[in-house]
Amino acid sequence: MTDPSTDAAAGRPTGYAGDLTPREAYDLLTHDPAAVLVDVRTEAEWTFVGVPQLPGRGPLLVSWAPRPGEVPGTEFLAELARQGVRPGPDPVVFLCRSGKRSVAAATAATAAGYTAAQNVLDGFEGDLDASGHRGGAGWRAEGLPWRQS
Repeated sequence: MTDPSTDAAAGRPTGYAGDLTPREAYDLLTHDPAAVLVDVRTEAEWTFVGVPQLPGRGPLLVSWAPRPGEVPGTEFLAELARQGVRPGPDPVVFLCRSGKRSVAAATAATAAGYTAAQNVLDGFEGDLDASGHRGGAGWRAEGLPWRQS
């Protein structure tokens, strides 16, 4: 895991427990039964791009901004609670497309008492490359389990 103080030097917010590479996140999630993966992308991304998978369980799908035009995070914490994720010390790992919305989600969760909120670096498919394509980094590029509907 990347130290949060290092994140500040890289220009990332420090309002959460830190960053994990996709492999570190997968290892934590498969070895710690209390750890939860929360995919904060949109329903369209889950449907058309794919969803990470974990042995015996999937991620929780809780969009940071579920509807076009909605203020990000408006219903996010309430939906986390509805899905059974409560504030406390258990690891909650947030993932989005490229690792930006998940930083916002981890920061908001930390402010709400989720003390082990972490972000997956590069998200599910990473930033755009020089050709304007995604997929060269992140969960999928690491060859971690995922499915597409």
